[in-house]
Amino acid sequence: MLVEPIRRLLPAGDKLIEPFVGAGSVFLNTDYDHYLLNDINPDLIQLYKTLKRRPKTYIEDARRFFVPANNTESAYYQLRETFNQTRDPYLRSLLFLYLNRHGYNGLCRYNSKGLFNVPFGRYKAPYFPEAELEFFAEKSRKATFTCEPFQQSFRRARQGHVIYCDPPYLPLSPTANFTSYATHGFGLDEQLLLAQKAIHAAQKRGIPVLISNHDTETARIFYESAELTTLQVHRFISQNGATRNKVGELLAFFVPQPRRK
Repeated sequence: MLVEPIRRLLPAGDKLIEPFVGAGSVFLNTDYDHYLLNDINPDLIQLYKTLKRRPKTYIEDARRFFVPANNTESAYYQLRETFNQTRDPYLRSLLFLYLNRHGYNGLCRYNSKGLFNVPFGRYKAPYFPEAELEFFAEKSRKATFTCEPFQQSFRRARQGHVIYCDPPYLPLSPTANFTSYATHGFGLDEQLLLAQKAIHAAQKRGIPVLISNHDTETARIFYESAELTTLQVHRFISQNGATRNKVGELLAFFVPQPRRK
């Protein structure tokens, strides 16, 4: 994701709403007075809430997992099993960060039973993001975190707010679909519903909406009423990560229409 083109297209507003906050790159690189940050993944939102509430404690406790003894295949799978078995929200938030940094390619993936199943990443020395965590915690004072379907985030929007959506992308090919980021899939029906919500927010409620997605024929059909900006972005396309190709992306801006009195 390229933050700069997104920043240029986002209009001013009182609050930025992100129904698919993910890693929070747009949140961290914009300067709105308030943020509503949502994601369907409860582990991610729990981490963010914990980091906001107890930043020093969380960072110190998380650091203890980033030691050479835990950067082995056996230790990783043991800690992954602990994560999948525990229901303690604080422990899960610590292990979630560990798994994200030690798992293969930084993936976040669950199986049909809701179990985290990313394999060991085999990195020489996984980076502990202390400065990034501190910055996130400081900025999160301006944010409210929610874990709910994206439709609810749209319902929370009001005049003066701006919505930015970075949903799971449309597949570039029939075999490229990936919907197991959380235990809920995000297929064509959800993609279409998102586009419909964006149209309604802009045309009926006067709320600007920006959506990023792959530049596919389906995306252009769904976003035909939006102003489209095309980008070419480098992506890893092979399993070993050695091959990078440029992939087309779209930024679809749904221009707000004045509300009728």
